[in-house]
Amino acid sequence: MDSRVEIRAALERGRATTAELLEPVSDARLAARVSPLQLPLLWELVQIAHFEELWLLRNLNGSPPLEGHDEVHEALRRERGRNGELPPLPVDAVRAYAEAVRERALHLVDHVDLDAPNALLRRGFVFGLVLQHELQHQETMLQTLQLDTESTYPTREQPPVDSAPAGPDEIHIDGGSFIMGATDEPWAYDNELVPHEVEVRSFFIDRAPVTNAQFAEFIAQKGYRTPKHWSAEGWEWRERDEITAPLYWELGGDGWERTRVGWRQPVPMDEPVQHVSWYEAEAFARWAGKRLPTEAEWERAAAWDERRGRSRFPWGREFMGYEANLGRRRFRPAPAGSYAGGESPSGCVQLTGDVWEWTASFFLPYPGFLAFPYPEYSEVYFGEEYRVLRGGSWATDPIAARTSFRNWERPERRHVFAGFRCARDA
Repeated sequence: MDSRVEIRAALERGRATTAELLEPVSDARLAARVSPLQLPLLWELVQIAHFEELWLLRNLNGSPPLEGHDEVHEALRRERGRNGELPPLPVDAVRAYAEAVRERALHLVDHVDLDAPNALLRRGFVFGLVLQHELQHQETMLQTLQLDTESTYPTREQPPVDSAPAGPDEIHIDGGSFIMGATDEPWAYDNELVPHEVEVRSFFIDRAPVTNAQFAEFIAQKGYRTPKHWSAEGWEWRERDEITAPLYWELGGDGWERTRVGWRQPVPMDEPVQHVSWYEAEAFARWAGKRLPTEAEWERAAAWDERRGRSRFPWGREFMGYEANLGRRRFRPAPAGSYAGGESPSGCVQLTGDVWEWTASFFLPYPGFLAFPYPEYSEVYFGEEYRVLRGGSWATDPIAARTSFRNWERPERRHVFAGFRCARDA
């Protein structure tokens, strides 16, 4: 994205999909905080606009804070209350602010020197930074809409998907070295860099994500009641929070049911399980006699071809729409074993889309890491408090679903659209 036409089109697409997502939501629901885990939808929107103002108007163009929007800027400056309370923020003020920022940002696109010797402008990086930020907030908004189980949200009819040809339950991956990390990715975040050679031993990895049916069997076999399947930290968490099933699951008269954006329905047993924590994923893997893959193993299975090297997506360089369940086209995972066009060189399916996949790895920097353009994006989260997720979910935009993309979350979190697949030593 290094031409004015491409930049403008990409920014406008991102804003159009934000507007589409929020269009059915009332002003009252926009402003409501439904969970301490998430900001109100209105604050997600103001953060999108503020990030755009900060990086395009202020940092890139040297402009002062946008005049006429003191109410928004004051709210952004104020500290939260003792219990995390947010200052009041009128819906109309946020909308006006977002529109004003976007108007000036598009004017900047038309007049900025894209060839100026500025690292922010190299191959349109700063515009990609702003766009990806908005697209990632859209997924966060969907998490908030899902957490609001007392309100329904309209979902489109689910389009049919193709099934991949039948294959083995596990795929054997030969040991060896490969290049891990982003290569030739103009919008790669700092935590995806620097690409480096990694050696992995031979291993097996599940061909498809773990399904609801498989996880229901884990529950039926007293998986939540058997301490030996759990780490000490995981068992303490399970006991303290009285966890007995994935988030949003409840037993009904005819079996397991779930609440999906406010709608109660039977749990589809052929779909990948989602809304499970890292602790739950680890416990299932132990129960199954396996383990979670490391992120190096995941990336080796998803991105590496011995003849062609690494690729942006498991299937190649471009996303045409039929290879994976991305961009909230279905508002739910597709059945496990779907999308023949998305098969990786190793033979795995659905490594991208449907559910984020927990890995065994802590969120740590790669060798040669350099924070850019600001340390608060990645560097402050490095350490053993967070586990890495890979692959993107049904709610992830394809732009942020590249095989080098690293997501991270605390191991107890269940509100993200996360599932997993298992691995084991060869």
